[in-house]
Amino acid sequence: MVRKNRGYITLFLLPTVALFIIVYAVSLVILFGTSFTEWSAGRSPVFTGLANYIKLFTDDADFRQSALNTGIWVVLQSTVHVAIGTLFAVILSMKEFYWKFARTVYMFPNIISGAAVGMLFLCMLNPEFGAVNSIVRLFGNADYSQNWFMDYATAFLSVTMTWLPYAAVVTILILAEIAAIPESLFESARIDGASNFKINLYIIIPMLRNIIGTCVILSGTSMLQKMDIILMTTGGGPGNATMNLPIYIYKTALMDNNFGYSNSVGVFLIGFGLIFVLLCRNLFRIGSSEH
Repeated sequence: MVRKNRGYITLFLLPTVALFIIVYAVSLVILFGTSFTEWSAGRSPVFTGLANYIKLFTDDADFRQSALNTGIWVVLQSTVHVAIGTLFAVILSMKEFYWKFARTVYMFPNIISGAAVGMLFLCMLNPEFGAVNSIVRLFGNADYSQNWFMDYATAFLSVTMTWLPYAAVVTILILAEIAAIPESLFESARIDGASNFKINLYIIIPMLRNIIGTCVILSGTSMLQKMDIILMTTGGGPGNATMNLPIYIYKTALMDNNFGYSNSVGVFLIGFGLIFVLLCRNLFRIGSSEH
């Protein structure tokens, strides 16, 4: 019976395994192999050894800035973004009269496309007719005309604020986890005289370790593929102020026609993501039942 079940399991897994090999495994092998070559459209790859990687780490200021920006965004997204979502989830879990309305409104930016969000912020931060500059002009500075996305001093922060505060996905995941905590724990704590603050601090937060760790991984790794809003607002500029690794890969491959070099950046990005996931997994002990 066990062998028969194993046969069925293997049969059902075969399409998934085949799809993974065709779509991901083969692509990863090609990516890694061609990262050691000089390769452009219309030309066959030419093996160059470690030349691409040496250039990455010794002679490419744009790559270093892209890696730095990506690292900063990963840290912000996995700390500030997750903290905002967690705080909002804990507040909503108290189910005050406004909680359903607040949850719906907070989710709204996450259900529209990144391109639409980019266009929205382009309009809000427009130096001539944008709402932000108009409010500043209204309250005293009639000549104020800050170009938020194209000023080197403000571009990075402006792009960051298009996604950092909107942690609705984190909020929903943590709300679901809070709902799974037995109500008897809260009742016992209240009988012992615990306030809502102590219940949140000593019962709810410690029991959310696994889901918070998962949200940190999901939020941090989302920054390793962030492209749409950056392309819509700054395109990675001014200069390289808002360029991240996905944008740099896109520009190197499709605009500079240098696929071998862009693939070496892709290998670095995959390695960065794997290290980040492993660190978070060990830090939060994801999967462990200990609190």
